[in-house]
Amino acid sequence: MRTIEIGNGEIRSSEIALGCMRIADMSVKDVSKLINTALEEGINFFDHADIYGGGRSEEVFGMALKEVKEREKIFIQTKCGIRDGYYDFSKDHILEAVEGSLRRLKTDYIDVLLLHRPDALVDPEEVAEAFSILHSSGKVRNFGVSNHNPMQIELLSQYLNQRIIINQLQLSITNTGMIDAGLNVNMQIDKSIDRDGSVLDYCRISGITIQAWSPFQYGFFDGVFLDNPKFKTLNDEIDKVAKNYDVPKSAIPIAWILRHPAKIQPVIGTTNPKHLREICQASNVNLTRKEWYDLYKAAGNKLP
Repeated sequence: MRTIEIGNGEIRSSEIALGCMRIADMSVKDVSKLINTALEEGINFFDHADIYGGGRSEEVFGMALKEVKEREKIFIQTKCGIRDGYYDFSKDHILEAVEGSLRRLKTDYIDVLLLHRPDALVDPEEVAEAFSILHSSGKVRNFGVSNHNPMQIELLSQYLNQRIIINQLQLSITNTGMIDAGLNVNMQIDKSIDRDGSVLDYCRISGITIQAWSPFQYGFFDGVFLDNPKFKTLNDEIDKVAKNYDVPKSAIPIAWILRHPAKIQPVIGTTNPKHLREICQASNVNLTRKEWYDLYKAAGNKLP
């Protein structure tokens, strides 16, 4: 597994991360097997959120983590800020949420804490206070956001003493909004509309690593596009490229993301060790520029 620098080198980790949203109903034994498979494949970055499984995902991961003897060799990321029916970036909630995550994960520190979704009532000074307390206490080492646009990050950064090093955003071959607008500049079509403030270019300029969530999903959790008859053209192209590289087809959508020079880190959410090993073969695939564009077009995109 190749590695990448996250942020401006604050962390060097595997270029693929394992998302732990779906492990809540798994046994500790099975989660331990999943973690060990990830480590064997070179994945050392694990993504959580306090709301996944109502906290159970963190809890079962924490119990399975006992099998990992060298905690300092893995990176644990979690997110906070989503509550039951509203968002909350208040100082008190951030501090309380981190204490809960530390307890469930059975660890003394979190490598990266992300603010999960933008809070319309955010007070950046409160966020700054919370981050400073967490950082100075050693409970959180790095900070980031999820689903934030450039101006929201700029607002926070104006008050923070710590850098935002990650922005987690939805990206897959079928969900390419942040790429579409940059290709269709000065066009009077829907694809030319910049809906996110040029977040892709902004993050590259700012040294913020984009993490791609739901890299196999289309729409907003509408389903997966692999082997989906709705995406026959795309699947035919994926099959062709997979055969060219002699890898499972599940490796190609991840290789497509990894090919982008922004050094985006895909967050894969499989709970199946066999599928995990297959997907990890993406790290050995270096798509050509033509193959990248052919896959992009096969998903229904047209070049101007």
